[in-house]
Amino acid sequence: MTTKKMSMDVNEVPKIGQWLLLSIQHLFAMFGSTILVPFLTDLSPAVALISSGTGTLAYLVITRGRIPAYLGSSFAFIAPIIAASAGVGPAGAMIGSFLAGIVYGMVALLITFLGTNWLMRILPPVVVGPVIIVIGLGLAPTAIDMAMFDDEVYSGTYVTVALVTLIITIIANIFFKGFFGLIPILIGIVGGYLFALIQGIVDTAPIQAEWNAMLSSNSVGEFLGAFFQMPEFIIPFVDYTPLDIMNLQIVAVMVPVALVTIAEHIGDQMVLSKVAGRNFLKNPGLHRSILGDGVATVIASFIGGPPNTTYGENIGVLSITKVFSVFVIGGAAVLAVLFGFIGIITVTISSIPTAVMGGVSILLFGIIASNGLRMLIDNQIDLGNNRNLIIASVILVIGVGGAYIEVYDGLEIAGMALSAIIGVILNLILPGRESGYGNGALFESTEVPDDQKHVS
Repeated sequence: MTTKKMSMDVNEVPKIGQWLLLSIQHLFAMFGSTILVPFLTDLSPAVALISSGTGTLAYLVITRGRIPAYLGSSFAFIAPIIAASAGVGPAGAMIGSFLAGIVYGMVALLITFLGTNWLMRILPPVVVGPVIIVIGLGLAPTAIDMAMFDDEVYSGTYVTVALVTLIITIIANIFFKGFFGLIPILIGIVGGYLFALIQGIVDTAPIQAEWNAMLSSNSVGEFLGAFFQMPEFIIPFVDYTPLDIMNLQIVAVMVPVALVTIAEHIGDQMVLSKVAGRNFLKNPGLHRSILGDGVATVIASFIGGPPNTTYGENIGVLSITKVFSVFVIGGAAVLAVLFGFIGIITVTISSIPTAVMGGVSILLFGIIASNGLRMLIDNQIDLGNNRNLIIASVILVIGVGGAYIEVYDGLEIAGMALSAIIGVILNLILPGRESGYGNGALFESTEVPDDQKHVS
């Protein structure tokens, strides 16, 4: 793979002024999407920022500072987090996140010794594509409810705010160029928030209280105490006892999704390799990058954040700027951690009306579904082939329709998890398996070289 022209190489250290500005740019690129996930799942946005930053730093260490990738909150886990939290609270989601991270680690270990052919057989594009579509469409009712209802009552004001937010986001995505073209979600949220202020549906009292606390400080110590605040961490063995919460339901809804996001991760690494002109899949290796995602997700589960994954928004920043320095990525991670401890930022995020997030979510969840369709197209999956058509159709109806299997009292395998499992089974048992691979682009050039196998 040829090396493309870079403004800044992977291990190049920028000047301090440049460093700060470039890192802020990456922070803004991931900010809107990263805070949306905890907003939708009743987790702390501040903790999500901290887990995003710490997870990215861990990822950079595990990949030996060779992959300039930023990690943020994973959209694929929104529905599973909500399901895992049902009845047991956010602690259930944290246990599920931990298990997902362990799955990442196990897959990384298998890739180290066996390469990727086995993973291709389990998760070909004909299975992964429709499951990603299910992830997006399965979240559609959540977006519409947020956009239409104020405390379960239809609100014309909410609908108007959601539509204005959606329009602003679309305009930013289509017409804005350069840096502003990389942050359409953030622009949409800010624009929708300002319109919601005009409509009178933003509770500004907590924000005013924060400002008053800072302005009334009589010393530097008091000001810093008001400015920096401890987020609402969820710590195992402090806030909950894992064994008291752990159940098979959590395993059933979280673990299958981890396998799908691993396939997405591979796709992201391929795009990043193409953008940078480096084969990150071979050096430092796919096993390291998957392990990095897993460790970042485990870290998030220890403090109360959603699972982490490599972010397409930040890959877009790299593509445009040609600044591939991991030090810039690390700087963004440090800033994200600092943002999580700043009280005024936390309360401002918490004051965003659900209508604003609903408007943004209409587009985002649709894009997720469209990305699943794009995976089928990019891999040239022939849906004129009855085998492929059957697998895709069954996955879509079971996943979007909300089908579930009650294994025994209290344990259900439902929705996306069930559709993924049935898709895998159908792919393994139906004849003509090679047709489900398409052109094989998803796993192209991912085999670990002999000199990197058996290396921890």
